[in-house]
Amino acid sequence: MQYISTRGGGEPKTYSEALLEGLATDGGLLVPEKLPEVDAATLEGWRALTYPELATEVLGLFATDIPRDDLAALCLAAYSPDVFAAAVPLRPIGGGITLVGLSEGPTLAFKDMAMQFLGQALEYALERTGGVLNIVGATSGDTGSAAEHALRGKDRVSVFMLSPQGRMSPFQRAQMYSLQDANVHNIAVEGVFDDCQNLVKDLAGDLDFKRAQHLGAVNSINLARITAQVVYYFWAWLRATDAVPAAERTGFEVSFAVPSGNFGNILSGFFARGMGLPVRRLVLAANENNVLDEFFRTGVYRPRSAAQTLATSSPSMDISKASNLERFIYDLVGRDPQRVVAAWNDLAATGSFDFTADRPRFAEEFGIVSGTSTHEDRLATIRAVHAQSGTIIDPHTADGVKVAAEFVEDGVPMLVLETAKPEKFGETITEALGIELPLSDELQALLAAPQRVVEIANDEAVLRGIITASALH
Repeated sequence: MQYISTRGGGEPKTYSEALLEGLATDGGLLVPEKLPEVDAATLEGWRALTYPELATEVLGLFATDIPRDDLAALCLAAYSPDVFAAAVPLRPIGGGITLVGLSEGPTLAFKDMAMQFLGQALEYALERTGGVLNIVGATSGDTGSAAEHALRGKDRVSVFMLSPQGRMSPFQRAQMYSLQDANVHNIAVEGVFDDCQNLVKDLAGDLDFKRAQHLGAVNSINLARITAQVVYYFWAWLRATDAVPAAERTGFEVSFAVPSGNFGNILSGFFARGMGLPVRRLVLAANENNVLDEFFRTGVYRPRSAAQTLATSSPSMDISKASNLERFIYDLVGRDPQRVVAAWNDLAATGSFDFTADRPRFAEEFGIVSGTSTHEDRLATIRAVHAQSGTIIDPHTADGVKVAAEFVEDGVPMLVLETAKPEKFGETITEALGIELPLSDELQALLAAPQRVVEIANDEAVLRGIITASALH
């Protein structure tokens, strides 16, 4: 399996090379030369597998340069009971909707599912090459803590994580800034997530600096993150169809609703569907920063400025430039790199690009539909789900449930991908339900722990100086 850039430049890469590279050298994103295919018999043959075993099978279709026994060991380490409290449980909440429990990991957020594998795989690849890697990432809330907890204390990897000042919940800040490991560097940038993401892309685009400082990425521009997330779509389909009579399972469709900011999580579902998983709808749920919803409803992609990007009660989705949309556009234009480059040239020149003519294909060909949820929707959904099922959901998952309800169909299970545990967003839960969620002694200690963070202006030169001074070589 080889990986190529959406913009047509550079040589094809192996999985391990793509893992270490992050952003492609031409500024594009790496994608599989061809998606692997999974037939119905193979899918049914995976039904009895544990989660680490399923991860080995699915990731083995992508990571063909990693020996199978080694890959199995990486997956076993990433998804052990010591790391995850439960193996992705499915929880019905009524109204034809079921939650897919993805936040059983160390940072109580779905990002752990991919990041724990990424941490294992990065260390493995670097040990094989004798190299080091300095991860430069941007987070709107959960990516940063998941990356830092997966990579903390590793000898060959350091992490420089950019976060927007004052834009994350106190819990999210504590999970990141309380880490005291020497290889973890927290940098709070004056601005919004998109400012942080732009700084990361600018550094990745400077190939001389990238090579000199051994820079890599853990944001969902890293293809390994996307492939690791593909696994839980297959797992969720298998668990959702366990009760379906065996004779009726082939082609049995489910829909997935995905709270989305950077388009990485739902892109993994797009890949799973392209591999042959019977997915009827991929429901994109946006918050008030609904640039992606606007695109899938109108065909026009028009990112907002930092000043226009709102601070909301689902902060991990406070994003207006969705990095992974480029991977979808690549397939939309028939995998023509020239048309991708043209679209991004239009974006740079005019602030938007227009695929209005292709809009009917979004749902008909690719199964993608979308909707927006607001703060009031969030509160109402948290209340309704709690009243109906006794389950308390976090604000991002509430966005997913609210939009999912608009697309529920008879006979088609609607699976909402959980974003995080509600404890991470206690203020919103209190506003919605009038209760304070009890925190374990461990979580209380986390919130009280001393924090270590460097605050900077939105200044690329300052960031370069910090990295140059502290990078591994």
